[in-house]
Amino acid sequence: MTTRHDWTTTPISADIVRGALDLERTGRGTLPHRLPAGARRQIPDDQLAMAASQPSGVRLAFRTRATAVELDVVATKRVYPGAPPRPDGVYELLVDGRPTARASAPDGDTVTVDLASMTSRTRPGPVETLRFTGLPDEDKDVEIWLPHDETTLLVALRTDAPLRSPAPSGRPVWLHHGSSISHGSNATTPTGTWPALAAGLGGADLINLGFSGSALLDPFTARAMRDTPADLISVKIGINLVNADLMRLRAFGPAVHGFLDTLREGHPTAPLLVVSPICCPIHETTPGPCAPDRSAMGEGRLRFVAMGDPAETAAGKLTLTVIREQLARIVAERAADDPHLHYLDGLDLYGANDHAELPLPDDLHPDPAAHRRIAERFARHAFGHDGPFTPKHR
Repeated sequence: MTTRHDWTTTPISADIVRGALDLERTGRGTLPHRLPAGARRQIPDDQLAMAASQPSGVRLAFRTRATAVELDVVATKRVYPGAPPRPDGVYELLVDGRPTARASAPDGDTVTVDLASMTSRTRPGPVETLRFTGLPDEDKDVEIWLPHDETTLLVALRTDAPLRSPAPSGRPVWLHHGSSISHGSNATTPTGTWPALAAGLGGADLINLGFSGSALLDPFTARAMRDTPADLISVKIGINLVNADLMRLRAFGPAVHGFLDTLREGHPTAPLLVVSPICCPIHETTPGPCAPDRSAMGEGRLRFVAMGDPAETAAGKLTLTVIREQLARIVAERAADDPHLHYLDGLDLYGANDHAELPLPDDLHPDPAAHRRIAERFARHAFGHDGPFTPKHR
């Protein structure tokens, strides 16, 4: 027998959305963005535009007695010809902080991406309804975490009892910026990315500005972070600068200084943690660019290879080893005048021994177990005894 519900429809608004910097109203629904409109107007490529629209760390949050919730969405499916099919994005429902249910939207808009030219074409798709039922009949906090790697247009939210905005959590807001590893590549659920896991372990409210392929010291990203209220800030710098072969050593140092200067304009005394790259053997001593391994794709596998020559470091090309050395030096020099600035070597999160045990499946991104290990080590360093994110340093 089908249970009948008296539905209450609640508008999608900033009152119930966490982790997004902007909500764009479209003719089909509401699209959460992780960069504000002004920054999006300055985005130079489709890769970052897509990454910023993928709602890693974005969740609906409300308090209600509802036992049933429906969410209408249009998901964006990505297809990379020649690469293995991508799994459907996962929507996770939490009750009072505990994972309770999952759902996926099997259809939606489809974007086909040519990895060689990085051009794409889009086919519109249908609205899908996600249903969560059997929730406890009591007042509770509910969160619906949106897929970390699947752009999601929010069309309608229905509950079988009224909802309201949750009370302030009292937790510090942690604003983080990084690459696809921070975005959540190879994680299988939105609460399974290492920043989401670390936020849970550290008792923080996450705003995740991890952008796949796009942690490139862009000034508009720094300005967006400058203007976003936050208690704790971290930036993970390095891998994209190498695998995009974006800049040389001469430009790198000033770009890091400029990024940190901009952050300090809006957050002069907030704990600011600079994190260098985790271990990635293909780029430890070999510069970029990075490219998909065509032979692996022919076998139905996705792997990446470094295309540079180690000898090119003499001419200023960047490697992960060079970036770690430079970041450690820059932070040490700035910390003399900025006691709230801290450094974390990415090899302390995931080093050569970790790679031997939990290798990067595609030679670039950690698997779910490695995401958890990185999260646990980050939380222990940042939120643990006398860490830079503890109340002593705020």
